[in-house]
Amino acid sequence: MTVRVQEAGFDLGVEVQSFATRQTNAGAVVNFTGIVRDTAAGDLDRMEIEHYPGMTESALAAIDAEATNRWSLKDSLIIHRYGILRPNEMIMMVATAAPHRADAFEAAQYLMDYLKSRAPFWKKEFTTDGAEWVDAKDADEDALLKW
Repeated sequence: MTVRVQEAGFDLGVEVQSFATRQTNAGAVVNFTGIVRDTAAGDLDRMEIEHYPGMTESALAAIDAEATNRWSLKDSLIIHRYGILRPNEMIMMVATAAPHRADAFEAAQYLMDYLKSRAPFWKKEFTTDGAEWVDAKDADEDALLKW
């Protein structure tokens, strides 16, 4: 079980390949990558993500441990970036490994839903009209209700 909160980008191919090849007792590996999307108006210059070192890693490790126990994961990986990110850059990834695909998929979705709505990151979007903090969306909160 690995949690990494980092400013630097990551090589998705390397991360997924490394994660998958170290699995010896899993029948399924699932991975998801989040990408910074532009605004509907297409005017996003950048997103700045802030966090409190130590607190963020602890929160992610706790939710990772919960997913591991709930779905009997053999392994998991969470990478989440902070700092300045531009449209189309990778912002995060989740990978899960479990004996069966249903557990791997459900655990990955659970982790993604948590990261989207409850992880202690603060996001600010900078567009041609100015800067604005990103508020939690009702749909993201609603997604957590199913768990």
